Amino acid sequence: MKGLSFSLKRAVGISGLKTKIAHKTGIPTTKQGLERKIGQAVISAITRKKRK
Repeated sequence: MKGLSFSLKRAVGISGLKTKIAHKTGIPTTKQGLERKIGQAVISAITRKKRK
């Protein structure tokens, strides 16, 4: 069947656990999310220094 797939991580509950951890800590568990968060921090640090 097209569109039907099985994920062992979701079946075991790893995906849900990672999501709960990310929400509680505020730290993303994906590579892309972590890069985005670090990038925002760097940009905000640079722009704060320029305003002063």
